[in-house]
Amino acid sequence: MEHLLKYIDPPDRTLFFTRDDPNDIRLGDVVKYNFSEYDIANEVIIGCPQDEGVIRNKGRRGARLAPAEIRRSLYRYPVSESHTHLKLFDLGNIKIKNSLEETHDILFSIVRQIIKDGKKVIVLGGGNDISYPDCSALSSEMERILVFNIDRHLDVRADRQRNSGTPYRQLLDEKVILPELFHEVGINSFANSPKYIKYVESLGCHIHYLGQLRKDGVAETIRSTAKSANADAIFWGFDLDVVRAVEAPGVSDPNPMGLTATQVCEIADVAAEEPRTRIIEITEVNPKYDLNGITSRLAANIIIRALSR
Repeated sequence: MEHLLKYIDPPDRTLFFTRDDPNDIRLGDVVKYNFSEYDIANEVIIGCPQDEGVIRNKGRRGARLAPAEIRRSLYRYPVSESHTHLKLFDLGNIKIKNSLEETHDILFSIVRQIIKDGKKVIVLGGGNDISYPDCSALSSEMERILVFNIDRHLDVRADRQRNSGTPYRQLLDEKVILPELFHEVGINSFANSPKYIKYVESLGCHIHYLGQLRKDGVAETIRSTAKSANADAIFWGFDLDVVRAVEAPGVSDPNPMGLTATQVCEIADVAAEEPRTRIIEITEVNPKYDLNGITSRLAANIIIRALSR
């Protein structure tokens, strides 16, 4: 990892919350950031503070602010008994380059190295375009990866220029991920082109529509899907526009009807149960349009639950 540090800005330590109370230890008290402690870490946070992919996709600017705000909420959490195993390291944010493609290349290299080092990765976006380098990095190190895109949108647009709506089209077309191991979760049929729905179905991918999830149970569906999958590793992509806007107003594309905050956190609980979980990715949080930080707090809640044991 040391050879990649030139592409990384260290974390803002003012975000590491503390109460200076030995009876109330917070995550900000225990997270490590000195690179000399990287080797002993089991979980590594890396941020990608950019929204170029969202802008290209005609979304609302502001997702570049999310890594800082998610950290601000995350590090306020008390260290509970379910987190005493944590050896958490905050690597900071990747340095954003002049083009989205260059930024993706850097993120790919860093995430791949963290995976190669045997650690779990928490990636803070940014736009959902980062699913392309993140999944590519995991696929480069693990043969069969189970991929969950927890999202309102399919993100398989056929645009010539990559953006926040194209990552899974790229991954499928380049055969980086296997259709039979790709699950679209929380999809709203009215928010997606029928042609893109047919494209996903024609490949043999799985679409878990919002209405059906409500009938069958969100956690139950995802838990049984993960358990039955023949996979070496699992990627969990949480695009926060999957959550209804009343509970997640600060996103790139607000959702009038989606999963509840409770339901998306139940998926995080499944991610925590799964020993094959290797990447937890948070995208499309937009602090510019948030209300009292509620969406960033939800993102932090997803992470803290996904890291529990």
